[in-house]
Amino acid sequence: MKILNATAALAAILAIASPIAANAATARNVVLVHGAFAGPSSWNKVARILRNKGYKVTEVAIPLTSLEADVAATRKVLAAQKGPTVLVGHSWGGVVIGEAGDSPKVKALVYVAAFAPDKGESVQALSSNGPPTEGLKAVHPDAQGFLSIDPEAFPRVFVGDVPADEGAALAKQQMPISGAAFGAQATVAAWHDKPTYYAISGNDMMVPPQAEGFFAQRMKAKTVTIQSSHASPVSHPGEVAALIEEAAKGR
Repeated sequence: MKILNATAALAAILAIASPIAANAATARNVVLVHGAFAGPSSWNKVARILRNKGYKVTEVAIPLTSLEADVAATRKVLAAQKGPTVLVGHSWGGVVIGEAGDSPKVKALVYVAAFAPDKGESVQALSSNGPPTEGLKAVHPDAQGFLSIDPEAFPRVFVGDVPADEGAALAKQQMPISGAAFGAQATVAAWHDKPTYYAISGNDMMVPPQAEGFFAQRMKAKTVTIQSSHASPVSHPGEVAALIEEAAKGR
């Protein structure tokens, strides 16, 4: 009887310990969410580095039609992951991962030059707290209310630290975002409950580096500053990938 009781007790301990051990393990899945005025290909360099290290990387193609649609696209990709996952968002993608990051599969959140609203906050409201950046001055709506960056200004204000021909190509590939999306209020702020990491872009001309620092500090995120334009995944992929790997390992 004592042996049976001891066996049962051991089984109970293992049942409790197993989820903790699984959660502590290195996450092998990484899901990357692009921002406004960019597309999944903006993550290509970071994804290549991580895949070469053995990570399973998925780049989400969010439609940029609304916050709800972008979150739905991200949740669909998360649902397909097997095991702990690091969820990463660049720029507008930070709003998306804050909503979708409440998935139990998400081990950690990584924000890259990204907005990180709390519940009830919107990008529009957060951006109105100071004068417009050089990048925002170059953003214009079309007849359908979708926003894009002036192609002539894009290489300078969005990704000013890559070769000119690469910046011009990115300008042609930019994806407009619905202006209404910027007014959508966050309903979830997963960063309250998940380990959080933040890569500030020190030379950002789209989102002020001071605002990025505020987001990082408010979230109590592990923070690095990269001397980069807004598009650090393009211009500094090694540093961005290194932070994602730290999140995957729980460092």
